[in-house]
Amino acid sequence: MKISEADILVLPGLGNSGPGHWQQRWAERMNTAAIVEQADWDEPDLDDWVLTIEQAVRLTDRPVVLVAHSLAVLAVAHVAPRLAHSNVRGAFLVSLPDVEQSQAVPEEALGFGPIPRDPLPFPSMLVASANDPLCSVDRAVEFATCWGSDFHQAGDAGHINVASGHGPWPEGLLMFTRLMQRL
Repeated sequence: MKISEADILVLPGLGNSGPGHWQQRWAERMNTAAIVEQADWDEPDLDDWVLTIEQAVRLTDRPVVLVAHSLAVLAVAHVAPRLAHSNVRGAFLVSLPDVEQSQAVPEEALGFGPIPRDPLPFPSMLVASANDPLCSVDRAVEFATCWGSDFHQAGDAGHINVASGHGPWPEGLLMFTRLMQRL
């Protein structure tokens, strides 16, 4: 599938992705991309985030691909059963925060647990870093396996955000392109 043939719904994590973040840059560069705005980026409510994502998907007429970072990855895992018969064709999931085991996860994110382990009803790719303070590679592999996601280890890339030096993140765009080709 070509990017131009799908609505790309960009799902930032806790605090929103902010200026210079790869998600913001991608949304600006892709004509069919839109950032899904949550009601509260700093005090997230799982039910609100899930409902917002579900509504954003339902408002589209074309195939949808989700691009989630950090806490939004968990929101996708929670909303996925509701999207089983929707027009979601795939999900690109980056930097899963392990709200069950990581001591580095912000307290505001803990309400997104427990992490669902059911297979996602659409193809997906989970990208994780070897030195992400919010999730070990072993746990990321475990969730990718549960979800039926392709897994890509991004090396020592931190949390794959601006703070870890990932503004444009061209390597991520190549991974996303591979997922799109698969759909």
